[in-house]
Amino acid sequence: MRLEDAKPQPGSKKRRRRVGRGIAAGQGASAGLGMRGQNSRSGGGTRPGFEGGQQPLYRRVPKLKGFPMVNRQIYTTINVEKLSSLGANTEVNLASLQEAGILTAVKGPLKILGNGELTVPLKVQAAAFTGTARSKIEAAGGSCEVLK
Repeated sequence: MRLEDAKPQPGSKKRRRRVGRGIAAGQGASAGLGMRGQNSRSGGGTRPGFEGGQQPLYRRVPKLKGFPMVNRQIYTTINVEKLSSLGANTEVNLASLQEAGILTAVKGPLKILGNGELTVPLKVQAAAFTGTARSKIEAAGGSCEVLK
């Protein structure tokens, strides 16, 4: 088989309809585009995204800064350096930190962050831990328990 032998199937290629070529041709005069208006003209129509003068979607949405997270979880955060003032083998959770006066405002579940040093072993119960916080608590001989 050669390149010149490649032909379309018989009946698969239809002749294009020649519109606007007189009244007897079937689609004469206005060529099926109507009488007047933007879409009857040559080169008529609008660019993609045009909404008839209304502010288009691509100009309405916020730019560059991204969209806010829909169901963002807000945590009450505390660094491990604040936990170093507690006694050894103390159970640390949201309620005990409030009683000790380390936390004053509660915004949500407790999250432990890893800034600072920790020397005393603690049993920490929190909703979330950062990687450095977990490693520092366990290096001091404590344990981390994730609450749901």
